[in-house]
Amino acid sequence: MTGSEWDPVIDGLEGAVRPYRDDFPTFTQLPPQARPRDEILAEMRAMNDVERPAWHDGFASGAVYNGDDSHVEFLNEVYALTSQANPLHVDLWPSVIKFEAEIAAMTAAMLGGGTDGTEDVCGAVSSGGTESILLAMRTYRDRARVERGITEPQIICPTTAHAAFHKASQYFNIELVAVPVGADFRADIDATRAAITDRTIAIVGSSPCFPQGVIDPIEELSELAREHGIGFHTDACLGGFVLPWAEKLGYPIPPFDFRLPGVTSMSADTHKFGYAAKGTSVVLYRDPDLRRYQWYRTADWTGGLYYSPTFAGSRPGALSAECWAAMLAMGEDGYLAATKAILETAAEIKTGIASVPELRILGDPLWVIAFACDTLDVYRIQDVMTEKGWRLNGLQLPASVHLCVTLRHTQPGVAARFVDDLRTSVAEVAAQPGAAGTMAPVYGMAGTVETRGSVETLLERYVDLLYRV
Repeated sequence: MTGSEWDPVIDGLEGAVRPYRDDFPTFTQLPPQARPRDEILAEMRAMNDVERPAWHDGFASGAVYNGDDSHVEFLNEVYALTSQANPLHVDLWPSVIKFEAEIAAMTAAMLGGGTDGTEDVCGAVSSGGTESILLAMRTYRDRARVERGITEPQIICPTTAHAAFHKASQYFNIELVAVPVGADFRADIDATRAAITDRTIAIVGSSPCFPQGVIDPIEELSELAREHGIGFHTDACLGGFVLPWAEKLGYPIPPFDFRLPGVTSMSADTHKFGYAAKGTSVVLYRDPDLRRYQWYRTADWTGGLYYSPTFAGSRPGALSAECWAAMLAMGEDGYLAATKAILETAAEIKTGIASVPELRILGDPLWVIAFACDTLDVYRIQDVMTEKGWRLNGLQLPASVHLCVTLRHTQPGVAARFVDDLRTSVAEVAAQPGAAGTMAPVYGMAGTVETRGSVETLLERYVDLLYRV
C-alpha cells in the first residue's frame, strides 16, 4: 500500500486518539487572556473521569501496575512536595540525590548486589526501561571503543528482546544480530554462540521477555559472554521487581541477576512492578568502572563545567522522590504480598485460557500470558475483546495476544470476567468467520516481508497523527 492508501485507516484511528475534539475547546495558539484555573481543572477532571475506568477496574494489560487509590494519593502528595526539584541542581535539591542513590542501591541489593563478589554493583536512575537499555548499550559501545578498539560494534539479542535494543542499534550505530528462540520462546544458546564475533560487545537476555513472558537461559548466555570477555545485559525491566519476590515465595525462578558472574548489567523498571509513578527505571552495572562509560562530562563548555549521568539534563526530581517513597512504602513485605496476589491471579487466568479449546498458551509464563489461536484470527478475538472494554497487547511472529497481569487484575471478579469475556469473544469470532476487524489486516501485512515496509509507513503516519491538533 502507498501512503495515500492508508488514509482510510488513519481516518478511522483519528477518532480513537482524538475523542475529546467535540467536547472541549481546541487550542492551536495561546489564549489571548489567561483561562481561569478552575475551568482548566474541571476539563481535566472530566477527561480523567472518562479514562479512569479502563485501567482502574482492571481492563488493561500492564499500563497501570498498582493503581490503588490510597497509593496514588500518597504518590501525589509526594509529587506536590517536590514538584520543583531538579537533580541537575545538586546545590538546591540534595534530597533528590539522596533519593536516586538509595533507589539504585536498594534495587541493586534486590538483584544480587552486595553478596560475595558483587559488592561493587552500582547504578543510576533513568526515565524508563527504554532509556535504561539505551544507556547500557551506549556504555558497552564506548567501553569497547576505548578498551578494545572496536569501531563497528555488534550486540546479540534474541528475536524476543525488547524493541529498545533495536532503537539503541539505530541511535548508536551498533549492529544488532538477532538470534532465534526455541519452541519454548527462550533464546537459543547454540545460535548465540555461533553469532559471537570479535566485534561483539554485549549479549542480551530477557527476564522475562515482553511478548511471551518467558525467561531466557540467562545463566548459560551470561557464561558465554564471560568466556569471551564481553558484556551481558539482563533486561529485567518487566521482571526485576517480581522475580526476586517470586523466588522467595518458592516459585522455581532460574538465576538471572548479579549472582551470576557473567551478568555485567541489568535494567529494572521501578515504574512497573516497583509501583512508582511512570517515569523511572534503574540501570545497574557490576562495577563503577563500567558505569563511568555512561556518564557525560565536558570541561571546555563556555557555560561552565557540565555533566549528566543520563541522557537528560534537567529532570523531574519529583518522579525520583515518588519512586523512593513508593519503594519504602512497599517494603519487602509489600512486594511479597503483591507478587503473591499477582501470580495467583495469573494462574487462575492461565487455567481459564487453557479451558478454551481454540486457544493455546505460548511458552510457560508466570504472569505475562500470551495466547494464540490455530483455527481463528487471534486479532479478531482481540478486536472483540476491545469492544468489551479490554485493552490487550497484539503480538506477531507468531500471531498472538497477551495480558500482563497487574495488581489491578487481582481485584475480586476481574480474572473470572476476563476468562468469560474471552470465551464469549472466541465464540463470536467463530460465528462470524468473514469479518475483517481492525487489527487483523494490519498485523497480517506486518507478518510478511513484502508488505512490512508499508506497515512501517502506517506507523509513521500514526505517530504524525498523535501530534495533529
